[in-house]
Amino acid sequence: MTATTGPVTAEEPDRGDDPAERGRLHISRTVLRKIAEHTADQDPGSARRRHRLGGGQHGATAQVFGPDDALRIRLDVALRYPAPVRETVASMRERVGTELQRLTEFRVRTVDVTVSALVPADVPPRVE
Repeated sequence: MTATTGPVTAEEPDRGDDPAERGRLHISRTVLRKIAEHTADQDPGSARRRHRLGGGQHGATAQVFGPDDALRIRLDVALRYPAPVRETVASMRERVGTELQRLTEFRVRTVDVTVSALVPADVPPRVE
């Protein structure tokens, strides 16, 4: 029988102190696009549009361009009507840029917003 004196510790492999020595994290452009779309949809002035075919709904759509240190985002959104378009778009730009930078640590250079629809705030359901 073998007896040990003192605590037994498992040796951990040396991973280095510098995060760059441990590996890289690659965030897909699809993930960046989905973060931008979700964040734009969370803005209080944002509205979901109805599809012409199928009757479903969809929110903002985004495109992501540029390198990680200077991202350019293009958003296509529908806004609630009546709402102050200028203020809503400014709020959306700020919100999307801040959230992308917070989650990914990538620098957002520009957020271009195209308002493609104004949706009345209280539209009764349409019966056909």
